[in-house]
Amino acid sequence: MTDTKKLLVLDVVGLTPRLMAHMPHLRALAADGWQAPLKTVLPAVTCPVQSTFLTGATPRDHGIVGNGWYFRELGEVFLWRQHNRLVAGEKVWETARRARPGYRVANVCWWYAMGATTDYTVTPRPVYHADGRKSPDCYARPPALHDELTATLGPFPLFQYWGPTASIRSSEWIVAATRRLMPRADLTLAYVPHLDYDLQRFGPDSPQAAIAARQVDAALAPLLADARERDVTVLVLSEYGITPASRPVHLNRALRSAGLLEVYTQHGMEYLDPWTSRAFAVADHQVAHVYVADPADVPAVAKLAAELPGVDLVLDREAQREHGLDHERSGELVLVASPGAWFTYYYWLDDGRAPDFARGVEIHRKPGYDPAELFLDPADPRGAKLRAGLGLARKKLGLRYAMNVVPLDGRWVRGTHGRLPDDPEDGPVALCSDRASARDGLAATDVRDLMLDLARLNIDVQR
Repeated sequence: MTDTKKLLVLDVVGLTPRLMAHMPHLRALAADGWQAPLKTVLPAVTCPVQSTFLTGATPRDHGIVGNGWYFRELGEVFLWRQHNRLVAGEKVWETARRARPGYRVANVCWWYAMGATTDYTVTPRPVYHADGRKSPDCYARPPALHDELTATLGPFPLFQYWGPTASIRSSEWIVAATRRLMPRADLTLAYVPHLDYDLQRFGPDSPQAAIAARQVDAALAPLLADARERDVTVLVLSEYGITPASRPVHLNRALRSAGLLEVYTQHGMEYLDPWTSRAFAVADHQVAHVYVADPADVPAVAKLAAELPGVDLVLDREAQREHGLDHERSGELVLVASPGAWFTYYYWLDDGRAPDFARGVEIHRKPGYDPAELFLDPADPRGAKLRAGLGLARKKLGLRYAMNVVPLDGRWVRGTHGRLPDDPEDGPVALCSDRASARDGLAATDVRDLMLDLARLNIDVQR
């Protein structure tokens, strides 16, 4: 029986072959080992792809059909849930433990971390105070790990992890935490988010994108050096590549104008009414799940969607099956945007009727993904900064505050993802330090088995 090999798996979200021109440390890792294109899954967004990496299954089987979906049993749209029980199937570390009881695993910021059977867990988790304030923090397990990390690294930099002030600082914190945990684990998983930010803000071909790539590479350098020193095999993955964006597609507004989507009003603000809507969409970058209450309406909704500029594919249940996406959580229709286009969640027709959460960073309240959260309103930069400053001042005084600084306009977004890549140079990539495991290509559904092989766990795998 061979000894297991320690393994570090880095999810460098947004990494592509084209960006590696700016990343000497990752290029060196690939030169010593290997590099291959990675065939991702639809939708090519974080939660489905990570779940496929960890289970070897498609969304049809693990059930993660997007970063969020319509929970039919609750009548609510939820994005960015955190509990691991949402992901069906045996996780890679659970498979490993069947061969090696006591196999130790650390998860640093991969999604669906809470409730997972990992030995060490770190995931973003704000403090939601009773008075409505939100403070940056993380969930960590074992409980003592929280105080250890915050004492040495400071609180988890939540406001640099997402939102208008998102920056390299959050990735640096994650890398530092990973460096502390890697010696304690047999398998260490770390999610490095920084490429998501300026590539969506400014586009993947912008000068800011090249700077972001260099920043990520520099942040990873000490961790890669630790791995070499400790003889830890390194596997680098990316979930998707970010491509240029130029056209927001207001799908929910089209459904509303057709009399299919309904809203209800409180305090002069409009809220999506999923209980009474005949059809509405959960927008998720370049993919949207369209939920249709009456099967008789599906053909008409499909026709409306197909005729909407910026829509490339309209997938019914049969077509979803071809993509491994035919799960009960999926919409009756799944739409894929054309190159350069992406779906907004906006459902109001008058900005004066938009809900107050639309102008803030509210990933759990918005019924769809909102990349405009990366911006201080460019149409009113001075006013946005003033409102942000007043909000911070109220926070420091212990008062409730609202950061109403996010634009209600998707025209500022310059990068997007979610559809399958049209050019491998702009698609996801895999790198590995173990030359003996080299391959010409890697499917997302094969990543789980590759991890087991790299860890020298020669066992029969089950999906």
